[in-house]
Amino acid sequence: MPSTPRPARPASRPRRTGRQLRRALGARHEPLARPLDRSRARAWLLTVVGGLLAAALSVGGALLLFRATAPQADTDRARVHRINAVVTAGNSGNTRDAASTSRFSGGYGDRVEVEASWTYPGTTPHTGAVEAPGSSVSGSVVPLWVDPDGNATAPPLDPAALAVSAACTGAGALLVLSALLTLGLRLRLRALDRRAEAGWTADWARLEPLWSGRAGHRREE
Repeated sequence: MPSTPRPARPASRPRRTGRQLRRALGARHEPLARPLDRSRARAWLLTVVGGLLAAALSVGGALLLFRATAPQADTDRARVHRINAVVTAGNSGNTRDAASTSRFSGGYGDRVEVEASWTYPGTTPHTGAVEAPGSSVSGSVVPLWVDPDGNATAPPLDPAALAVSAACTGAGALLVLSALLTLGLRLRLRALDRRAEAGWTADWARLEPLWSGRAGHRREE
């Protein structure tokens, strides 16, 4: 008794990918393949190549951005210095969010403005409003960044923060480029689908009378 033939197994993903690639490049001879099939394969191929280029550009841009800003971080670290300021008056009740931009560093969650005094070698004593923990009282010591003249200034750029910022910029650029590529692919595939539907409609209008026999009836009439 003859055995029942087994259904053919679907091709593996690498084999299907290679088949699509050969079809897009025109190296695969398929008598039943339509020009629209090759156009779809080329659209996918161009999208994949565009995605690889977008990834390369995003990574390269992030590295260039980091290399461009890293020297500024080195300059800032050589220019500014961290000293201790002494609180001379309690807080003024002006609490600020720790995530807000600040000229002073401390790493505390609750920040208030207090009057403080400090001295940097080679300069005259300075006084002014600085940010300190909310629990600071007169006589407390708070860290402060100053420039060579002893004036309060922003903390130096952190290389780790610069690296994270550059990586986020590169990731954002990659997302935007990927979205544009995806949109372009969808528009192209929709256009090809509309072309295929129009061609099918035209072919059916031409062949349906012959297939159904209505064309012979018309000739007899």
